[in-house]
Amino acid sequence: MRYFLELSYAGTNYHGWQSQPNARTVQETIEKALGLLLRIPVKIVGAGRTDTGVHARQMFAHFDVEKAINPEDLTYKLNSFLPSDIAIQKIHPVTDDAHARFDAMARSYQYFIHRYKNPFLNETSWYLAKDLDVDLMNQAAKILLNYKDFKSFSKTHTDVKTYLCDVRRAEWQIVDNQLVFNITADRFLRNMVRAIVGTLVDVGLHKIAIDDFKQIIESRDRSNAGFSVPAKGLFLTEIVYPPQIFTTYGNA
Repeated sequence: MRYFLELSYAGTNYHGWQSQPNARTVQETIEKALGLLLRIPVKIVGAGRTDTGVHARQMFAHFDVEKAINPEDLTYKLNSFLPSDIAIQKIHPVTDDAHARFDAMARSYQYFIHRYKNPFLNETSWYLAKDLDVDLMNQAAKILLNYKDFKSFSKTHTDVKTYLCDVRRAEWQIVDNQLVFNITADRFLRNMVRAIVGTLVDVGLHKIAIDDFKQIIESRDRSNAGFSVPAKGLFLTEIVYPPQIFTTYGNA
């Protein structure tokens, strides 16, 4: 039997999603809790991997067990075992071949910037006390929808086979005195959103022009793009799957 975990977490205290030696990760923490409850070793496969300090409002991962489980009961017990910064929202029964990573149709991220000092946002937003030309940043953000190859915003020396991504939304909004960048695509490269935000901030600071932004994308060279903004302002917010893989509840 295969199940999808739907969860959220604050990434502040973790070295990202993916298990790694000598580091506390979200994946390892959940696997340990599942193993204790089910009394068998359990491996989970995430929809992707978030870097150290990145948060997730909605993340999915799948796992297999030989016998059917009670999703509501296991959800309750898992949340009792897990630390307060990881929450299981639902456990979904899915088809046997459903895959948390490969079946994802779209992923959405938000990046938060606050421009006025606020001690309550220190772990979830980047404090940037500078004037930004948001209209110009939005003009540049729209340009992303005209391109498919985003090697310029990818972490170097990764094992990806392609740098092609279908970006479907990219825009800035002002929400409750915070500047929020929204981006949706079928897939993302390592460090892609943080590098895009850093480059768009350079546009907003008038360090580079719109034409420069286009040239950066077309160069396919990470060294031409802006810096990667701090991880703490980044949230994975939504993952969309085809509804037919959910055998009972449908996609939340």
